[in-house]
Amino acid sequence: MTQKSKNVTVPPPSDRVRERPITLGALKQAGYQSKSIKDELRDNLIQKIKNKETTFEGVHGYENTVIPELERAILSRHNINLLGLRGQAKTRLARLMLNLLDEYIPFVEGSEINDDPFQPISRYAKELLKEKGDNTPISWLHRSERFAEKLATPDVTVADIIGDVDPIKAANLKLSYADDRVIHYGMIPRANRCIFVINELPDLQARIQVALFNILQEGDIQIRGFKLRLPLGIQFLFTANPEDYTNRGSIVTPLKDRIGSQILTHYPEDIETARLITEQESNVVESQKDMVLVPDLAKDLLEQIVFEARESEYVDAKSGVSARLSITAFENLLSTAERRALINGDAITTLRLSDFVGIIPSITGKVELVYEGEQEGAAVVAYNLIGEAVKILFEEFFPKIEKLKKQDEETPYDAIISWFFNQKDGFELLDDLRDKEYQNMLDVITPLDDLLGQYQPNLKKEDSYFVKEFVLWALAEFKQLNKHRFTKSIQFKDPYGSFINGI
Repeated sequence: MTQKSKNVTVPPPSDRVRERPITLGALKQAGYQSKSIKDELRDNLIQKIKNKETTFEGVHGYENTVIPELERAILSRHNINLLGLRGQAKTRLARLMLNLLDEYIPFVEGSEINDDPFQPISRYAKELLKEKGDNTPISWLHRSERFAEKLATPDVTVADIIGDVDPIKAANLKLSYADDRVIHYGMIPRANRCIFVINELPDLQARIQVALFNILQEGDIQIRGFKLRLPLGIQFLFTANPEDYTNRGSIVTPLKDRIGSQILTHYPEDIETARLITEQESNVVESQKDMVLVPDLAKDLLEQIVFEARESEYVDAKSGVSARLSITAFENLLSTAERRALINGDAITTLRLSDFVGIIPSITGKVELVYEGEQEGAAVVAYNLIGEAVKILFEEFFPKIEKLKKQDEETPYDAIISWFFNQKDGFELLDDLRDKEYQNMLDVITPLDDLLGQYQPNLKKEDSYFVKEFVLWALAEFKQLNKHRFTKSIQFKDPYGSFINGI
């Protein structure tokens, strides 16, 4: 799932901030009590649970699995590792934890590491408090600024995440290298009292992972010979992909031992949830929504294609099939229909099943194929996934098509198949037909109207043409018709008529 920060509460107007205490003395008079970030998350989560509020807004399908485990980890004040395949909302969950933080927290003004005025840990803050006492200036940090994220890449160094000696600072301040004020803090110390996320943890080199040991457990850091007692208050979240344990690296055992909870994420378990995610995350402009009518069956079919991809023998299951596939495919699907309408000068159009050919680039760019899949070709595998999805959904709306039937046994599809038997040249649907022409062509196959009238009598008029083409695709997938894809069209033919008629 695509991660977006739109669910994080934005700061209120700046005048609200100016109303808060701006000195240590005023902060004491206001009765402020400091707490660790883990206690902060825990207390606010408890309040949300008591108030029956949704703790992780906009995350679907995890209500009875991941979210309860995540809440238990927060209540236990654990650092957390989210383990799952790509596109399973791991980073989104991490960012949504921001909403469990207090709206503002005070810190010593000028501190590089967000020092708590009542529990300072840096030399700068301690000296400032000693010098100015109750007149120490206080600034306020909004929760939206209390999130730091680092993607684990091979070029990450200890200096990046922990810190290093800064020779320029030493020269400017005329300090000896033995003075700890020459230290330039890395990302983790600067994220004190914040949520810190390391994505794809197994990709982090083992020596860098080792550097995290003391921070997670003992609360001290070591930089170029300096051993600093810095009990940093950080909520760590790590994300990892299970395949990384064997393909690119691993989480070193002592580090795993220091992570309190490991939570397994998963893909949506049903089409309804998958549809909800796709509709929420798709970046569709309003003009597309107004121009393209999308039948419900088309939305279900799109999600079923993703489900089929996750089960396909040609797709690498260890790599996973991201929820981003259905999101980008839906965007491509609407754009395919929109482009046709623009070419024809139509103000509105209805999605067609043949428009699904337009999602093939989204599929080929999102799936990792095994050797057999590479042999077949990415485009062929993608096209076959569409066909498999059609087969699965077809039997939810119409009678099952048996592979073998008794001689002279009648089926609901005999009339349609007979109609094609009498079409020597087959039936061809061009991709860019105007809606009226497209509908007129499908109306010629009158047995389709009878089938829909019998088994889908309540079908909306605007959805009926999509379902008619859906039936033709299904009959082709079940080998009752032949289907050929050309550059700009799709053709349906009777599989045996051409031989009998000598064509």
